[in-house]
Amino acid sequence: MNTPYASQQRQALNNAPPQAAEGWALIEMARRIDEAKRAEPGSERDAQLTDLVRRNWRMWTLLQAALVDPECTVPLEIRQNLLNLSNFIDKRSVDLLAEMDAAKLDVLVNINRQIGAGLMGNPSDDPAEAARLKAEAAERQKAVPDEAEAAGAPAPSAPTTPGDATTDTEA
Repeated sequence: MNTPYASQQRQALNNAPPQAAEGWALIEMARRIDEAKRAEPGSERDAQLTDLVRRNWRMWTLLQAALVDPECTVPLEIRQNLLNLSNFIDKRSVDLLAEMDAAKLDVLVNINRQIGAGLMGNPSDDPAEAARLKAEAAERQKAVPDEAEAAGAPAPSAPTTPGDATTDTEA
């Protein structure tokens, strides 16, 4: 669907830091799995769930590949924890593909939501790192044509951190 809102959302996602895009993908997959799980039981629902479990597994495989990359900047302890979680996702996915059980999907949905929410949060508590990420996002926004403005929708505002807020007395 190509509505001004959808264009604005795509533009915001294009200008988001990579971890925010990964977080959105995890949360969206959790939403899709949860929605399909609530559908009327039957072979059609099982086929849809099987497809979604495969897609979720692929997504986690891509995350695994990024985490084992020698140039990965994620701290070692977090990387190890995410890789352990990925191994669990692998095993649960294989179990579900062998025998679909909607009750076993809750753990995948919860993991995706929790990790996704963490990725979409403030990528850094370090003000210098937050400023660097904000500057990179602004540069990406300048380099990409503004689809939202072309569609007549207002452009999304740049993400702010609590330190960016100014009051009338400060300005």
